[in-house]
Amino acid sequence: MKQTKSKLQKTVVINIVGLSKSVISEHTPFLKQYLKLNNHTLIEPMLPGVTTSVQSTYLTGKWPNEHGIVGNGWYDRIDSEVKFWKQSNHLVYGEKLWEKAKKIDPTFTCSKMFWWYNMYSSADYSVTPRPQYHADGVKAPDCYSHPPELRDELQNKFGAFPLFHFWGPNANIRSTKWIKDATLYVDQKYDPTLTLVYLPHLDYGLQKVGSNVSKLKKELSELDQIVKELVESYQKKNAKVILLSEYGISDVHTPIHINRVLRENNLIQVRKERWYELLDPGASQAFAVSDHQVSHIYCKDVETIQRTKKIAKQIPGVALVLDKREQKKYHIHHERSGDLVLVAKDGFWFTYYYWMNDKEAPDYARLVDIHRKPGYDPAELFLNPSQKFVKWKVIWTLIKKKLGFRYLMDVIPLDAGLVRGSHGGFPKSPEFYPIFSAEIPLPKKNISAIKVYDFIWEQMTSEI
Repeated sequence: MKQTKSKLQKTVVINIVGLSKSVISEHTPFLKQYLKLNNHTLIEPMLPGVTTSVQSTYLTGKWPNEHGIVGNGWYDRIDSEVKFWKQSNHLVYGEKLWEKAKKIDPTFTCSKMFWWYNMYSSADYSVTPRPQYHADGVKAPDCYSHPPELRDELQNKFGAFPLFHFWGPNANIRSTKWIKDATLYVDQKYDPTLTLVYLPHLDYGLQKVGSNVSKLKKELSELDQIVKELVESYQKKNAKVILLSEYGISDVHTPIHINRVLRENNLIQVRKERWYELLDPGASQAFAVSDHQVSHIYCKDVETIQRTKKIAKQIPGVALVLDKREQKKYHIHHERSGDLVLVAKDGFWFTYYYWMNDKEAPDYARLVDIHRKPGYDPAELFLNPSQKFVKWKVIWTLIKKKLGFRYLMDVIPLDAGLVRGSHGGFPKSPEFYPIFSAEIPLPKKNISAIKVYDFIWEQMTSEI
């Protein structure tokens, strides 16, 4: 079911998560050669350098203070709840790139494959992870699509979306391959003018082991092959190819337990449920929503803001402590942003941990549970090394799941020291800056994140 040909240039934007010069090596022969032969530059890291914020900036040409995506999650002051990894595109303020294109050419169509804030967007075709949550507690792999029947077509052809290979201890190339196959299927069926495709594979290994490419040979080689297949397929269709990344992932060595510091200063309130503690943000004087190397602190009143700011400035590993006025310099001041925004120094990152004793950690802490945790948790990429026979526990739990019994996959460690890579702040070396490559001329100097929008637009309209 092909559409009328658009007068805009057919373009594919391949978002290679974590791609920076630090990982281009002998293990990425295609990418190494491609970047050698094609125009490319570096993108100045923005704040925060995290998935949803950066993608929203690329697609609106606006900073977070305008589009409102101040992180992968934030505190909803009305509901008094921390909300992470929401999916409605209505959360992103401002005109999107494809909406502008449709004004110029009504035949223009856009395929949005796994870029975030995918649900209920105005893109013509879209697919995004969306597990089923059953009444008995089972979480089943699935995805969401527009049009709705596309979901069934893709899963009938390629199998169920491999959700447990998209994130968690078993994250691997299977999810990225599924996304690649689905993208090419959608392109073949609908021939969209603009395709946005998200390849998450490098994110996993880089956060687990850091930027040491010798430890990432397999991951880099697998990702390189996927990119090669996509690029060559689109080149055969005379599509213009853009490669980019949202951030580079640099090495970290020290986690900052920001909420524990606030708790030690009697600012955090928790409530007891069974044997564990739950953060009570609505009752707390101040608490942090941690997101990689950025942490938003929400405070009760002006006096608490001033007190917390003094405390935060004394924490080792904190590079910046920004109140609302100071946030303006970095374009992150917004009603959703924290009263204070903290940025970690290179080598440090923020945990969400608020309990003082692991015995009182909440039940979700040892699970892959991205929505209930009041902050980002990269420890979800690991199996708990302190649990004996943890892999056998996983197998036994999966057997119980298949037999229909209730189960709890509580195999995630509480040791933040396992994490070796992070992002979101300002890396010291340009080796860790995100990359932008296009077929149009590009400046030799680094570009700002909001200019990515302009260059994608220029690529699409280059032959008008």
